Amino acid sequence: MQEPRTALVTGAARGLARGVAIDLARAGYRVAFTYRTSGTPPDETVSRVRAVSPHAPLVIAAEHGEPGETERAVRAAEAGLGRLDAVVHAVGPIVVRRFEGLGMDDCRKMLAGNYESAVELALAALPAMRARGSGRLVFFGMNGSHETLPALGMSLYGAAKAAVVAFARALALEEAARGITVNVVEPGDIRNKDVDRAGARQLAANNPTGHAGSWEDVAYAVRFLVSEEASFINGMTIGVNGGLVEPHE
Repeated sequence: MQEPRTALVTGAARGLARGVAIDLARAGYRVAFTYRTSGTPPDETVSRVRAVSPHAPLVIAAEHGEPGETERAVRAAEAGLGRLDAVVHAVGPIVVRRFEGLGMDDCRKMLAGNYESAVELALAALPAMRARGSGRLVFFGMNGSHETLPALGMSLYGAAKAAVVAFARALALEEAARGITVNVVEPGDIRNKDVDRAGARQLAANNPTGHAGSWEDVAYAVRFLVSEEASFINGMTIGVNGGLVEPHE
């Protein structure tokens, strides 16, 4: 019998990343996820993963904005799961504030938590994937970051996410011949990150569908991109936004 596929999801103690971890576990993946010791405890994610999977999740504490922490998390996941078929880098701090109220510390935090952690993750995860001749990397951008769409109050966050997308798309070109795909998901303005798809369709929202999106919508896109069948989908940015063409509603 074929062994279950494995995945690491960063920052999955809450929000959309939690939904990704739950969805992959429900689809049969053995899942590891990271959480911040100073943030939301991992208990709710653990409970919900165990409710849909016979495999208990591997829980890893990591401060992804600190050098070395993302690499350590990847190593822990590889050791605990035996290998990593997919890595979903959903973590990324955000600051929403006009530039006049920001400083260099804010800039460093946005770059470290979003872009630098993505680079560190790729450096850590890719060698084993290259050796096996297969792998999936999925990064999270911001709605419109693939075209550097500007948004008030998001000068630093938007720039950091645009860097993530540029990095991922170049990486996709370099790794494709090794059986590795690299793609980006750009979630829309999904404000209620705990409501499921059915519940979200009852919530009005200012996008072309007229209703809100959900964690299940984002998780579905991720599950598609990390699947074995998606080997020819590479270097793409998938907007999960109901057709929204602006950064936020």
